[in-house]
Amino acid sequence: MKKFLAIFFAVCLLSLQQLNAQPTVERDVQQVKLVLGNYKAAVEALDASKTQHLFAPDSRVFESGGVEGTYANYLDHHLAPELKVFKSFNYSDYKVDVQVDGPYAFATETYTYTIVLAKDGSTIKKKGVATSILKKSNGTWQIMSLHSSSRNTK
Repeated sequence: MKKFLAIFFAVCLLSLQQLNAQPTVERDVQQVKLVLGNYKAAVEALDASKTQHLFAPDSRVFESGGVEGTYANYLDHHLAPELKVFKSFNYSDYKVDVQVDGPYAFATETYTYTIVLAKDGSTIKKKGVATSILKKSNGTWQIMSLHSSSRNTK
């Protein structure tokens, strides 16, 4: 009987710990979604100049088969120049899934994006997916790794 009670109380204690952890995990999921949403909003605004705080200094960016280096490198040599030639960039059918495991979060975003070029008004429409790994450090979530790819819509 003592063994049964010990097991029963251990299970109850573990259940209480899980219940107490749930609000923290849900809060972390929402914070990760906010980081990803802020990045998405900056791209749609065609101004990613104030997004470096969303990425860890030693972050890595991979886009459609290319290794872009750190986010700072990607921003300076790829993203910022690219945004300058767009008239608009809009996401639609956006969905995000986030899983938090301790100080790490794993996110998958799916979407369709539509780009209108400034020079001639031509339109590019593609389906995209991005996977991100984020780390919580000093209470702040930052993207450590971002990998995105796209394909033509049907």
